[in-house]
Amino acid sequence: MIRVLVAEDQAMVLGALAALLSIERDIDVVGQSRDGRSALAEALKLRPDVVLTDIEMPEMSGLELAVALKAAGSTARVIMLTTFARPGFLRRALEAGAAGYLLKDAPADRLAEAVRRVHAGGRAVDPDLAAEAWSEADPLTDRERQILRLSAEGDSAAAIATALGLSERTIRNTLSAAIGKLGVHNRVEAARLARAKGWL
Repeated sequence: MIRVLVAEDQAMVLGALAALLSIERDIDVVGQSRDGRSALAEALKLRPDVVLTDIEMPEMSGLELAVALKAAGSTARVIMLTTFARPGFLRRALEAGAAGYLLKDAPADRLAEAVRRVHAGGRAVDPDLAAEAWSEADPLTDRERQILRLSAEGDSAAAIATALGLSERTIRNTLSAAIGKLGVHNRVEAARLARAKGWL
């Protein structure tokens, strides 16, 4: 049996995914989580073979979950399930250690197939999206991405500085660097472009 943990913040989608996988004779859904932090705790406790996770979740994103699992020495293989058909997200998912990247509008039978392929040591990624993912590199550093994301949520430079333990000058310089790299005029445009590319 392939032991699977499903992490998804929308209750109805979580239930549907678990039910869909439970129909398969060789797949056992051993746990369900509605946020990234509880998914990490459950994964370390239950030791599933595969973790199927949404990218955008409360507490900890699916990308952060993949990195945390790897850092904790988990052998679980991670599949990202998302609505984002953006090359930047796929690239970041693969860099975080994910073995699969599926879109939520893919046919249902592809889900179980992906779980089996990833469990067997392979990858489950849309080939067209994979080719596109490596055609344009993400120019942002992790720190630039973090500060740009907080700024886009409406936080002031002072609030971001306090939250991250940095100086306001560092925050402003980092935002300025991100804006320059993206070739836009302000942080609102920078956040919009980075999100469109899947870099934020």
